[in-house]
Amino acid sequence: MNRADKAGLITDISARVAKAKAAFLVDFKGMTVEQVTDLRKKMHATKADMKVVRNTLALRALEDHPETKSAIAATLVGNNAFIFVNEDPSLTAKELTEFGKTVEQLVVKAGVMDGKALGADTIEYLAKLPSKEVLRAQLLGVLSAPAATFVRLLNTPATSFVQLLRAHKEKQEQAG
Repeated sequence: MNRADKAGLITDISARVAKAKAAFLVDFKGMTVEQVTDLRKKMHATKADMKVVRNTLALRALEDHPETKSAIAATLVGNNAFIFVNEDPSLTAKELTEFGKTVEQLVVKAGVMDGKALGADTIEYLAKLPSKEVLRAQLLGVLSAPAATFVRLLNTPATSFVQLLRAHKEKQEQAG
């Protein structure tokens, strides 16, 4: 790889870090080509990109992003791949965790989100969070519950009155 290619790669990685909502660092040593391809497909489905980069080039690319660099520089040892998350970090973390359960060679080493370092345990916790759609549905349920209760309370006197009239009518029919 010549200098121009390296400079282009450094610029590309720096741009990916800048636009990503989160980035995870994984060790893929020992995985087969098919497993890596499968992982790339799973990441693509979650709107994330997997990029294998030499550690020295990654450190150069992170020069423009000191928070990210300080968060993951210590873990840039060995075979690493970056997972750049463009949409929902919890969904990508969930896919990585699930994939790691089936392919033991995959090790989620570290991550960064909003400039904050994420350890492997934090990423696993992030994977357990519900998706954005589920959280929105839960919030909508919480917000609509008081209104539904209020409507039920408003209908209760009318319903009770109708039931009272029906019972009175049945009593009159039985007596008469």
